[in-house]
Amino acid sequence: MNPPKQRRASLPSKLFLILPALLLPGCTTADLRLFHPVGLVARAEMHYTLILVITMLIIIVPTLLMTIIFPLRYHHSRNAKYTPDWHFSLSIELLAWGVPLAIVAFLCYLTIKGVYAVNPWAPGILANAPGASQPPINVQVIATDWQWVFIYPDQGVATIDDLVVPAGRIIHLQMTSTSNMNGFYIPQVVPMVDAMPAMESKDAFELNHPATYTGFSTDFSGAGFSWMQFSTRVVPQAAFDGWVQSLQSSPSQLTYAAFQKIAQPTVNVGAKPAYFSAPDKNLFNEVITAAMQGVVYPVPDSFTKRVSDNSAQGAQAPASPQ
Repeated sequence: MNPPKQRRASLPSKLFLILPALLLPGCTTADLRLFHPVGLVARAEMHYTLILVITMLIIIVPTLLMTIIFPLRYHHSRNAKYTPDWHFSLSIELLAWGVPLAIVAFLCYLTIKGVYAVNPWAPGILANAPGASQPPINVQVIATDWQWVFIYPDQGVATIDDLVVPAGRIIHLQMTSTSNMNGFYIPQVVPMVDAMPAMESKDAFELNHPATYTGFSTDFSGAGFSWMQFSTRVVPQAAFDGWVQSLQSSPSQLTYAAFQKIAQPTVNVGAKPAYFSAPDKNLFNEVITAAMQGVVYPVPDSFTKRVSDNSAQGAQAPASPQ
């Protein structure tokens, strides 16, 4: 008896037994938030993406099949018909040129239509949204190292790592960053848009049902990047109004001087929220101007050695909207 040979012989059977277990995780997309879009913008993006993928498969699948079939059919051992004088086939010409041209034309049309539908600066899909008849909720978003600051200029309040919006209203986002580029992304709600220093970018969405989603940065920006998450809470209009009123009486005011302290490199482990009243009305533009003038917030060397020692403690939050 040769034990090594016995072990090698049993290996395929063992792999066969564990194969079903390896395939089981692919049976569900519950953890893949991108495949569960909510709101008109996210659903439109998924709609156009699926159509584009299916259209491309019309090209890819036949090409892969022909790559397999042709060598098998015309192999020298199959005694395929040899026609050296053949030089033209109308069917092949139409197939080789007509179908690709038609597909390219369709893709161009669909791409243009999709770009206008989900354009972050002015999503056409929201023109007929239920909340289009009401004034939008404006939110200014500032990405720091490594937190998200949300300013509600019309309501006179601000938050850190907690985006609260009313259901049934269009939300307009203005975004910028203090120093590093960060990708603002809520997978189920809106496509990724970069927040860049010294620049302004925009995004928009509408959600009609109360729920909570998680947003984060998609661009690696240093030691605290992994904790750069924020909560997106969609609440009824009455709850949003009450939440705003509770924040308006907060003693913590977001002046530019206060923001400069917040903008210092901070690892907010657990995305602990903080809340402010009376944000500086020109704060968003001041941040852009400062970045244009070269203002930066250096990251201490200690952050690259032990991030947990530099994590933020988080401010006490007022009552959350229900």
